[in-house]
Amino acid sequence: MTATSHVARHFGASLLVCAAVAGHALPAHAARTVYNFNPGWRLAVTDTPEAIRPAFDDATWKPVTLPRAWNEDEAFAKDIVDHSTGIAWYRKRFTLPAAAKGRKVFLEFEGARQAAEVYVNGRRMGLHENGVTAFGFDITDALVPGRNVVAVRTDNSWDYKEAATGQRYQWADRNFNANYGGLPKNVKLHVTDRLYQTLPLYSSLGTTGVYVYARDFDIPGRRATIAAESEVKNDDDHARTFTYEVRLRDRDGKEVARFAAPPQTVTPGATATVKAQAPVAGLHFWSWGYGYLYDVETTLKVDGVPVDTVVTRTGFRKTEFKDGVVKLNDRVLQLKGYAQRTSNEWPAVGMSVPAWLSDYSNGLALASNANLIRWMHITPWRQDTESLDRLGLMHAMPPGDAEKDVTGRRWEQRIEVMTDAIVYNRNSPSILFYESGNRGVSAEHMREMKALRDRYDPHGGRASGSREMLSTELHGIAEYGGEMLYINKSARIPMWAMEYSRDEGARKFWDEFTPPFHKDGDGPLHKGQPAPTYNRNMDTHAIENVKRWYDYWRERPGTGRRVSSGGVNIVFSDSNTHHRGAENYRRSGEVDAMRIPKDGFHAHQVMWDGWVDVEKPRAHIVGHWNYAAGTVKPVTVISSADKVALYLNGKKLGEGRQTERFLFTFDSVAWQPGELKAVGLDSAGKKVCETTLATAGAPAALKLTAMTAPGGMRADGADLALVQVEVVDARGRRNPVALDTVKFDLQGPAEWRGGIAQGPGNHVLARALPVEGGVNRVLVRSTTKPGRVVLRASAAGLAPATVTLATQPFKVEGGLATRFPADGLPLHLDRGPTPATPSFRVSRVTVPVASAEAASNAGDAALTFDDDETTKWSSTPGHGAITYRLAQPATLGEISLKLSGWRERSYPLRVIVDDTPVYEGMTPKSLGYVTLPLKPVHGGTVRVELNGVADESNAIKLTEVANQAITDTGANQTPKGVLSIVEIEFYTAP
Repeated sequence: MTATSHVARHFGASLLVCAAVAGHALPAHAARTVYNFNPGWRLAVTDTPEAIRPAFDDATWKPVTLPRAWNEDEAFAKDIVDHSTGIAWYRKRFTLPAAAKGRKVFLEFEGARQAAEVYVNGRRMGLHENGVTAFGFDITDALVPGRNVVAVRTDNSWDYKEAATGQRYQWADRNFNANYGGLPKNVKLHVTDRLYQTLPLYSSLGTTGVYVYARDFDIPGRRATIAAESEVKNDDDHARTFTYEVRLRDRDGKEVARFAAPPQTVTPGATATVKAQAPVAGLHFWSWGYGYLYDVETTLKVDGVPVDTVVTRTGFRKTEFKDGVVKLNDRVLQLKGYAQRTSNEWPAVGMSVPAWLSDYSNGLALASNANLIRWMHITPWRQDTESLDRLGLMHAMPPGDAEKDVTGRRWEQRIEVMTDAIVYNRNSPSILFYESGNRGVSAEHMREMKALRDRYDPHGGRASGSREMLSTELHGIAEYGGEMLYINKSARIPMWAMEYSRDEGARKFWDEFTPPFHKDGDGPLHKGQPAPTYNRNMDTHAIENVKRWYDYWRERPGTGRRVSSGGVNIVFSDSNTHHRGAENYRRSGEVDAMRIPKDGFHAHQVMWDGWVDVEKPRAHIVGHWNYAAGTVKPVTVISSADKVALYLNGKKLGEGRQTERFLFTFDSVAWQPGELKAVGLDSAGKKVCETTLATAGAPAALKLTAMTAPGGMRADGADLALVQVEVVDARGRRNPVALDTVKFDLQGPAEWRGGIAQGPGNHVLARALPVEGGVNRVLVRSTTKPGRVVLRASAAGLAPATVTLATQPFKVEGGLATRFPADGLPLHLDRGPTPATPSFRVSRVTVPVASAEAASNAGDAALTFDDDETTKWSSTPGHGAITYRLAQPATLGEISLKLSGWRERSYPLRVIVDDTPVYEGMTPKSLGYVTLPLKPVHGGTVRVELNGVADESNAIKLTEVANQAITDTGANQTPKGVLSIVEIEFYTAP
């Protein structure tokens, strides 16, 4: 592998090959050079129009390395509504090599917040305003020999209005879009021949770049047709004739295929699209937890000499979205993951973390056995998309929106952002869904979004849909859908929950038996209403996560013709966005803001370890085992085993009471110091998993552990080290109830960024902060000076700890670097290729319905089995009966119903097969569907009767204090003496 291709293969999804890795010399016929343009900026939070002048003196401005939000100090220190806004200027000097003369030069910004006006040597290049997508400019004609100056005026005002129309941007929202202003994303500089493959920057340059895809998949045979298309532009003053060559390299740099297109001529100023394709064997298909990526080199050759090469890092996978399920590489997958804020932020840093830390954070989501991230409201930045590519973690990509469908200019803005996002990200295999709206969109708008996908990404294997999309009409347009909070099922398009389990719980609070003895639910009112579900302890938060997931698991693929394709829990990491609990940030995460796992993380790890059915049994004991003498408490074990036995110091305490499939409860366990062990058993009593908790000794010392990028910490002014501090006993075991305050001392070329904990200002940037549950973490940022960095930690009564870091030199010449933030990051291949075995066992088979008759409102009876959750049949009072004729007689084992008011209401039902009663009782409350067990009777007709009045006591509480209307299930519109069925389905054993 050449040095050029080595740099190229670590840069990202649309990497442009560097012709020279070191120095500024550009050889003759240099294919293309791309520079890391992050180093050497200066920042001032002021509005200084004179800053556009090249000679302006910015010596007093703050030196920074991008990405850098100018208000980063406020991340988690302030409520999102209080994030500082205004004008900030960024300036940078750079010098191009002499050999760049006569070539094309482009600036590429991965994004800005909200608006960015760019000047080069005092000349205005343009204005970018949407605050979301990447943009760029052709700066060739503005450059001068020697030193050049870029100046960028940014404006992150919440109420920023589009210059041409005066229209605000819907997604500049104080609830969910944390306002990290300025240039919080990466910047690159490209130097190309005058005959070149364009950049994928549609709205700013009007160009679409390179598009790579696969088709004609043979998954068992590991074969597919690989195709590459490049938009080529000739900015020379004469026609250019070229050939188009494609090389495919595997993760080790080995060439595995080469193919080409016939010669083509492009006239001066013209643009053409050129394509080549070929069948390729021996492919490694990208999959969940198997982020196998290839480098696809597309080269323009003139007279046999390369004049432009682009390397697109991508992966190949087959997808299918039909019959109510998602298939990846021919295997059914139930979606399990998180609705995550696109800012994906950290305390005192915001979103602007190095690429390795993105991999670490996103990798934890994968380690919890998530397979999907649904970015909420706003397109993620390139760094997170590339991270999910490497990890093998799928995601749903929105454009920009808020909480409803819109019209006029606001809809046009959304379309423009989605166009940019598709063009820029369409080579990323991790994107499986294009989301049109955070709430449902109209049929007309859904068709428009699908047309965008078909125009710019017709072969990418991605579904176009939106939240909701429940009706038969929308099922015929959208390719997926699903509500928030509730269960939807379909036999047509995959339906998955866009957000569920919105409760909040702080990591500091284990349970009511542990210091600081927080009573579960205690907290202030939110908007004048009680908010106990947003002030949970960690134990009840984890248990609630299990209860919420249970409904999705129960309706998984393999349980009938109509199924749930899963759902995403909101959120993965605590977020500096709108909140309802005691703190000024959202604590719904399965990890906290420093990515320290809560019990909910382990709960998901247990429940989600499989494509559909659980494939690896696990167990997790909720909480810790360091209590005060005399404590008697319930112990909860979360396990995918069939049974769980609990042992204390080797003595068996019994088997747990099972609820919601994964919860096993042991009541009134008397604490004793020692070892608490949970053993998971299969149905035959064979051990399949186990886990233990041990009592730690008294706090004795501090322990520091540093985490950095694989190659160590770079002295580039932007790299970060994540340092964990623990309070440990004399044997080095973490004490889980320690709350000691730790003081830090930092020496050497590094900048303190600190961590977060409950207390004044959330202790953001503080040099002293407490551990919570015996652990905390802090961030340390490199400067541009390499050297030895020493971090010392001390606490009263504990032995101190020290960790030493050596920051590595980072070469920058003339303001330009050739190493990039993601260089050297490994691919995650731990899960291996997609298994060839089925992902689920069929547990029941749907018996079709031929017809239905009702004692009242008979014309609506068929609406109960039309696979449309926007329709229903409701009886009149006193006539709550409906009879179904099955397509063929069968011995039924279960029925599933979605009943109006499913969350609040239990119905007294009687079910009769032919003339034999097979069920009588109250239906359970649920998040959508209830399953009723039937006495096995063979028959051809089924009668469902209301046998009394519905009960609304002990309703499942979903407090949505921001907008309680979204929790509505129809109970308020349905009298208690009425039977109202949305959908019904009958099952027999397989």
